[in-house]
Amino acid sequence: MAKRRGKSVKKQNAKKQNTSKVNKEVKKNLTFLQKAEDYYINEYKKLLLIPVGLFVLSMIILLVTYSTTGDFIRRDVSLKGGISLTINTDYNDIAGFENHLNTNFPEGSINIRTIESGGKLNGIIIEASDVDEDLLLDAVNEKIILTKENYSLETMGSTLGQSFFIQMFWSLILAFIFMGLVFQFYFKNWYATGAALFSAFMDIFITLGLMNLFNVRLTAGGIAAYLMLIGYSIDTSILISTKLLIEKNELRTGIFNAMKTGLTMSAAGIAATGISFLFTNNNTLKQIMLILIVGLFIDIITTWIGNLAFLRMHLEKNGKA
Repeated sequence: MAKRRGKSVKKQNAKKQNTSKVNKEVKKNLTFLQKAEDYYINEYKKLLLIPVGLFVLSMIILLVTYSTTGDFIRRDVSLKGGISLTINTDYNDIAGFENHLNTNFPEGSINIRTIESGGKLNGIIIEASDVDEDLLLDAVNEKIILTKENYSLETMGSTLGQSFFIQMFWSLILAFIFMGLVFQFYFKNWYATGAALFSAFMDIFITLGLMNLFNVRLTAGGIAAYLMLIGYSIDTSILISTKLLIEKNELRTGIFNAMKTGLTMSAAGIAATGISFLFTNNNTLKQIMLILIVGLFIDIITTWIGNLAFLRMHLEKNGKA
């Protein structure tokens, strides 16, 4: 009996060794893309460290911003208030003038608008926050000679901008709530709903942190861009949840079919917003496009690594994967 058991154990060990050798040979013959696909499917929990790391990085950035400015988010003068300087002039090198002011006040927020009539430049309006009035006048005077007759200076209160900022903040929360209700109504799975909303939250949170890192100040248009990001993120979450929960495709097939469609959508969005960012001269549009570009790249990570990992853990827990 002991000899038979010893022989059977040797046979099992030999089979395991042969199987491992075959697996190693198969892996050697795989292309780089196939190896990447296998790693993506098999090591999804390790990959989850990427969005978690970005989340922690963004949290650190926002906390540092708060410690230095008193606000978690760098806000533009339109949301924060400041001073408004109106100059009657035909000075037309607006790009050079704006660059001059930004160089002098790197920590300030400065918007420049022109006053035109009949196609002719009649004046310039400078809106600035976190900038000293006297220093601003000195910097402007280096490019445009100021006299008592050709300019006026006003202080803009922050009440209107603060009220608008709070309203837009609540609109983001309501957007999350209603998106969650619609998602739950369709999929009837609280776990999938929570994963989709958390993915969208991570997308916005990480993008906010990166915008602070790039020293991009939030404007009213920027808030609209974050609302659009929620839509993009929920779209991709619906796509992958449909493939895995509703259609119940085989795991690998469902993931890569959903990914082909989702990445095509993201690539098209990045291309369109990238072209708009490069060719527009409007600062508000530039900020909207920049937020969307960064947010769409982050959405790829939060959806196809983060959201997918949560869905897979849920399916494995219930013996469906």
